[in-house]
Amino acid sequence: MGEDVERLKQRLPLLDYLRQQHWSGRPVGQGPEWVGLCPLHPESRPSFYVNARKHLFYCHGCGQGGDLIRFLQLSQRWSFRQCLAYLQPPPAAAHPAAVLEETAAFYQRQWPRYPEARHYLEQRGVQDPALIEELRIGYAPGGNLRQHLLAQGYSLELLQRVGVVNAQGRDTFYRRIVFPCRHQGRLVNLYGRSLDAPFPHRFLPGSKGGLFAWEAVRRFPSVVLVEGLFDLAALWQAGFRNTTCALGTHLTPTQFAQLSDPPPRRVYLAFDQDENQAGQQASRLLARALQQAGLPVAIVQLPPGQDPNRYFLGGASAADFTLCLKGAQPL
Repeated sequence: MGEDVERLKQRLPLLDYLRQQHWSGRPVGQGPEWVGLCPLHPESRPSFYVNARKHLFYCHGCGQGGDLIRFLQLSQRWSFRQCLAYLQPPPAAAHPAAVLEETAAFYQRQWPRYPEARHYLEQRGVQDPALIEELRIGYAPGGNLRQHLLAQGYSLELLQRVGVVNAQGRDTFYRRIVFPCRHQGRLVNLYGRSLDAPFPHRFLPGSKGGLFAWEAVRRFPSVVLVEGLFDLAALWQAGFRNTTCALGTHLTPTQFAQLSDPPPRRVYLAFDQDENQAGQQASRLLARALQQAGLPVAIVQLPPGQDPNRYFLGGASAADFTLCLKGAQPL
């Protein structure tokens, strides 16, 4: 065990790590020692010494000292096990999909811990814990994902390549409710809905995948297609489990092919009823394209200015939406 720990510490020399964290020191004479301001406590005169040959540090100001693992424990407040995980080489199977899976799982553990996330979900009418778990809804507070993933052994370069950490080294998602987007069972992207940003919608780089939860919906003889994931959540919560989401009003070729796949199914378009008619126009254009592909299509008429999520937030019941489906009109 001791030999393994020493080998892990040699993978990342203490001085190299400190420089990665923007610590600046100056050499002491001609020897292996460096001195600079202590990164563990505020000070105005340098008292933090690093021995670059022995990979040890000692601060004459706060009295702390030790090796890289001890420094990680003090500066990051990590456990010994987390420090070892950080120093481990990335697993051979380290793949973008693995990073996305770990990120999604981390975000799912966050939302119950943050009052702003719980409050936002309540505002949007998503209150069923079983549904939140089923949809794998999470929360990205920002500022804690990078540290977690590095402690799991993933490299910063990989995190930036996947897109969960930006070029400046910060978490890409900040104060966002997160939905994982899957295609054929594989996690391919994350959608983040901001709590307060002027541009609320954001995906990570890459494809957004197919229709949301399509593997669970495709068996139904008719499907309800909505624009947004909170529309889907509201309808699933009301019992309309045949609802899927295009994550917008325009279908990708993959999404169009999914709707067109056998067996033939009827499609109800329940897009937003926008004041500028954008949702209504998108419904008509998509309905024509689906009809040309041989699918029976009907457009659901909601009250002006509403979408399915707002419709249920306004007090509508499952029976009310059933009447909307029955009254849906073909082109």
